[in-house]
Amino acid sequence: MTATQTAPAPFIATRKPKESSAASVTTASTEPSESGRYERGSTPRTKRLRQLSESTHPSISLERALIETEVYQRYEGKVPAPVLRGLFFKTLMQRRTLYLGNDELIVGEKGVGPQSAPTFPELCCHTLTDFDNMNNREHVSFSVTAQDKETQRDIIIPFWYERATMTKMLAKLPEQWHLLFDGGMFTEFMAQRGPGHTVADGKIYGKGYLDFIDDIDARLSQLDFNSDMQAGAKRDELEGMRLVCEGMLILGQRYAELARSTAAECADADPQRATELLDIAAVCDVVPAHAPRTFRQALQMYWFTHVGVTSEMNNWDSYSPGKLDQHLEPFYKAEITNGSLTRDAAQELLECLWVKFNNQPAPPKVGITLKESATYTDFCNINTGALRPDGTSGVSEVSYLILDTMDEMKLLQPSSNVQISRKSPEHFLHKACEVSRKGWGQPAFYNSEALIQELLTMGKSLEDARESGIASGCVETGTAGKEAYVLTGYLNVPKALELVMTRGYDHYSGKQIGIDVGDPREFSGYQQLYDAFERELRYVVDVKVAGNNLIERLFMDTMPVPLLSVITDDCIASARDYNCGGARYNTSYIQCVGIATVTDSLAVFKKQVFDSGAATMTQVIDACEADFDGYDELHELAFNQTPKYGNDDEYADDILRSVDRSLQSIVAGRPTPKGSKTIVEFLPTTCHVYFGQTMIASPNGRHAGIPLPDGISPEKGADRRGPTAVIRSAAKLNQLKTGGALLNQKFTPSVVAGKKGILGMSALIRTYFAMDGHHLQFNVIDRATLLDAQLHPEDYTDLIVRVAGYSDYFNNLDKALQDEIIARTEQEL
Repeated sequence: MTATQTAPAPFIATRKPKESSAASVTTASTEPSESGRYERGSTPRTKRLRQLSESTHPSISLERALIETEVYQRYEGKVPAPVLRGLFFKTLMQRRTLYLGNDELIVGEKGVGPQSAPTFPELCCHTLTDFDNMNNREHVSFSVTAQDKETQRDIIIPFWYERATMTKMLAKLPEQWHLLFDGGMFTEFMAQRGPGHTVADGKIYGKGYLDFIDDIDARLSQLDFNSDMQAGAKRDELEGMRLVCEGMLILGQRYAELARSTAAECADADPQRATELLDIAAVCDVVPAHAPRTFRQALQMYWFTHVGVTSEMNNWDSYSPGKLDQHLEPFYKAEITNGSLTRDAAQELLECLWVKFNNQPAPPKVGITLKESATYTDFCNINTGALRPDGTSGVSEVSYLILDTMDEMKLLQPSSNVQISRKSPEHFLHKACEVSRKGWGQPAFYNSEALIQELLTMGKSLEDARESGIASGCVETGTAGKEAYVLTGYLNVPKALELVMTRGYDHYSGKQIGIDVGDPREFSGYQQLYDAFERELRYVVDVKVAGNNLIERLFMDTMPVPLLSVITDDCIASARDYNCGGARYNTSYIQCVGIATVTDSLAVFKKQVFDSGAATMTQVIDACEADFDGYDELHELAFNQTPKYGNDDEYADDILRSVDRSLQSIVAGRPTPKGSKTIVEFLPTTCHVYFGQTMIASPNGRHAGIPLPDGISPEKGADRRGPTAVIRSAAKLNQLKTGGALLNQKFTPSVVAGKKGILGMSALIRTYFAMDGHHLQFNVIDRATLLDAQLHPEDYTDLIVRVAGYSDYFNNLDKALQDEIIARTEQEL
């Protein structure tokens, strides 16, 4: 929709929104599907909603971009950046299309309807070629119309291309950064999105946006323009925050009006739906203006906030509910007690919320950003069963209700996890294992005690760590509602060793991208090789962090996020933006990929070259550059006769510890402009596939172009002594000093069948977590099924697999990623 309404004047201060637009509405009807893929849901309503969500192909929407363009054309350069962002958000809430579909009980979409993805030209202004690629690519495609292309060409690109942060940052970053980036040495998260990656705490269930306005007004009244030289900047931040709160009030008011008017239109033809619409209006009369009072209002309060935060900025990934079971528990218990809610009705409401998550594809990505994360998943992660702030188990009836909802809906979004502590009931763990062994990768399992200890290690207070202790996105650890913990990009750790072997020359780009640390063919001992690896790694990280700091400063100066600031502790009190260090805690993650590959490769050099003399440095380097063609004996030596990580082999695992210490020494603790400290994380998403494509063969026997292992999982085919050996090896990495470490395990269905299978899975989880393991997740499927799914995709439209920190339809994955999942070792308990 082309926006034509005049933007409101700045600094409107009202308890109730004065603006009221004629609401636009899109409705949708659905028919029962003949496909079993769409038949899940505990009620006919949620079956139909799920069918619509799953059968609608994602498309782009330029409505947000057009409204943003008009606001910037009117106000850019006339008001400060926080006020400009606030004015844009408020105008967006006034003028955007409202979707109110048939059957809905929870309302609100980020785009104009289900599977509609807005664009964010202030971050990444897509070219027409980008649009063609989005529309035509086989996987993760978005429908783009001829009108979309015309609008992008004539309106969006002329205004936004030079203004976009991606354009600015690529122009400012130095040549060394571009060389390493183009060579697949690291990636950059902020290339097509903004910082975000945070989690809701309980404040939005205890306050409405009118209350937040009161907090902002109180802080404004305290500003001292005589003695505080930052008072003017603080006023700008607070006024931007006030404007977005007014925008949230408008969103709720417009939905209430729309529901009532639609109810009047259908009262005679469909009185039951008219009653439901009046109930929706009543809910929207309360939230988001006021604190919720019922279970349903609490769900709607979260969802309005989610839509607001993710419309304000593409903060993929992501914004998550956090400890949803604990947030909802007081509402659920009160209504169950007074009889105003039943368990079945509560599950239906949760299923409606699950559909809302699934309706939101991640904003369109192109280029290397797509290779980082080739999925529609937006990485919202729901924590269930976590410890309470007093340290007791947080498992409740709502926890089981969420597990039942997850199991019933079997949707890719939201990602769901369970937190398991020493205090978790065994029945809860068994129930989660029962869901997980059905083979679609959810829930993932997290160690509550480890999460809290990681937060303490990062400098959080015990009170904040115990109140939060959550995992978000894929496996990241953070404090809910109090922290900006930002992913800055993936680091290709084994490629640093490759650059040592090639003296800094990159075969993928055909350029000199690294430093020359000497001729490795003349190294006299393993320590000399390892020292060279550390020097190369330090150079790469130095360039990466310098780039991070430049990009962070760009967002601090030009891309405030007032709404995310409102709901993050200390931003109002400090009158500083979330992107500018206003949060109580600030962390920057660098996600390290391929630690198993580099460990096993170093083991080959140490064992076969320097300890036994079975091979020479020259032979290993030449074999890698030849992809082991003509080096069959050396490949056998490297792949089958060298100690490997993942087998509880101390020779290999001692090298793992060395690499871990090096990463902590080189990566962790670096300061950033907004006051963050860098933290090591072991997370790949789909970047392990891309990184493998940029590399020649590795000394451990991995062939050129083959994906690296995911997270801290062993190299494919290297883990030969069963899952207990894998977890014992993985536990030797100091995971409590990381921000997360992803570990995948793969079982055939027969291995985890029956009561014995549940007990085996539970014991594996308990054992690993007793050794301070951070995370564990399962693919339960056999190789033959996956191979058949590659050959006959039409027969497997509903096949879901665990990729990295998320699940996806097998048919949505490109062949390289499918092959990587097939190649993962099938373990036996």
